[in-house]
This record gives sequence, structure tokens and C-alpha cells, in this order.
Amino acid sequence: MTLTQLKYAITVSEAGSMNQAAKELFISQPSLSLAIRDLEEEIGVELFRRSSRGILLTPDGEEFIGYAKQVVEQYQLIESKYVQKEKVKKKFSVSMQHYTFAVNAFVEMVKQFGMDEYEFAVHETKTYEVIEDVRTFRSEIGILYLNEFNRKVLTKLFAEYNLEFHEILRCGVYVYMWKGHPLANKKEIDMEELAEYPCLSFEQGSYNSFYFAEEVLSTYQYKRLIKANDRATMLNLMVGLNGFTLCSGIICEELNGSEYCAVKLKSNEEMSIGYLYRKGVAISLLGQKYLDEIAKYQDKAMGSYVI
Repeated sequence: MTLTQLKYAITVSEAGSMNQAAKELFISQPSLSLAIRDLEEEIGVELFRRSSRGILLTPDGEEFIGYAKQVVEQYQLIESKYVQKEKVKKKFSVSMQHYTFAVNAFVEMVKQFGMDEYEFAVHETKTYEVIEDVRTFRSEIGILYLNEFNRKVLTKLFAEYNLEFHEILRCGVYVYMWKGHPLANKKEIDMEELAEYPCLSFEQGSYNSFYFAEEVLSTYQYKRLIKANDRATMLNLMVGLNGFTLCSGIICEELNGSEYCAVKLKSNEEMSIGYLYRKGVAISLLGQKYLDEIAKYQDKAMGSYVI
């Protein structure tokens, strides 16, 4: 296996056509096809399948290309720094469910490292996309939660995708609402009291299974339910319709403002919030620092905590 073969495979996967990839690589189509075939024979994996839509990656091919991109990118970094003597920015990317404390931890990490020597990316997105981003190396780390309901299904998916989940903090379940809500001043709230108010839930797109819900108690039969795509819309619905959602209880006034609060839900349900990463791939210095920032919330996770 050579670096050239890896570059060829990556180009074919991105072009979706052997002819187009050959043009971009300035080689003949037969030569490219032979190089890909030799690579597949050497590693014992079928990377591509031809179809009426062109060249498609196989599931094994998707995984291989993820690793190939990482190898090529690392080679390019070495070449730029030691051969071309360029100053190259180190990269760090994280994907997460909609947790303000996870965004705040990212902010604190960026402040400490600065942006002159580093390039950062943060993706606040759907549950399945968090998993997919880590699987395909779009993000080094993914932040999501497990509980008794979704643990078996998601851990099976993690194993299939060669991912590992490690708990960072454990917390109870809280009702997140605006401070003008009729129930905002209560010490605890039960589900019956919430019946007349709309429950707000993040839309999960094509993977709209109960197991991928960002909110616990996803199978509960809510009388009123509204789906939203982003946090800003969710906050507006809380104010406009006295809506609520279920959360970890760790809220961030610096990012969302001081108009919202978290009230303990009368439930024994717990959330295990943790990080997802590729098995066998070392976490970078930036990644470890980010995890350290999130871990600071551990001691306060079991209570409503405003930062």
C-alpha cells in the first residue's frame, strides 16, 4: 500500500466517477482502475461498487477512506512543516448534541489555546450525525448521552462503527423553561403538571427513532409536542408558548441569557453524558483539554447549575 494509492482512492470517493477522478489526477482511467484494483487485492477489501449512479463506496470503503484521509492529512502536515517549512495550523473539531455547557467548554478551550496556531470547528447537531461525524473523522470527539433506555441500541452501534463511549458526568433530569413560566418557581415538577404545556424536542431527521432522541423519556405520550431544529427556535418557543424541554440541569447564562431556568423533574431517571471517539486513535492535546473543561461540571451535575 502506498501513499499514492491512498490519494487515488480518496479522489475516486470524492469524484464519484473513475473517469472524473482520472482527469483530476492527470492519469489515464485504465491506470487508475488498475491502481485501485491492486489496492483492493492487497487489503482484501472491496472499496467501490459500480452502479448506474457511478462509483459508490462500500461500507468497508467508507471506513477505509476515513483512515486514508487521516494518513494523507498527517503526511501533508509533516511535508509542510519539515520539507516546505510552512507553519501549519493544528485542527480540532467536535460534534455534540445541544448542550450549552459543551459549547461553553469549547469556548474556554479556544480561549486558552488561541486561534493563531489552531483551526477549530464545532458542530451542534443531531444524535446520529454526532456518531457519523466521529466515525468519518469529521470530528475527533462527539458529545452525547446514554441512559437505561437507549444504552443497548447505541452501544451496539458504537461497536459496529469501531467507536468507544466514556462517561464524563452523570446527572438527573431537569425541566428547562423560561423564568416567566407558571411552574418556574417550583422546587420540583412532575410530568402531570406539565401536561398542558408543549414539550419541545429536537428534530432528528431521517433517524427519528426514540433511541436517537436528545431528550430522555422519549417514549412518554405527551399531550402536546413540538419539534424544533435549533436551540434559538427552542428558546423562542419557551417564551412564546410556555414550552419546556428536558435537560441535564446544567445551563449557561453566558450563551443563552438569564431568562431561563432548570427545575428538577420528579423522576429517578439519570443521564450519562460522555464523549465518543474512534477506538485505537489517540486523543489530541486539544481534545484532551476540551474534555478537561467539560469534566469541571462533574461535581455540580447532580444539581441545577448556572454558569
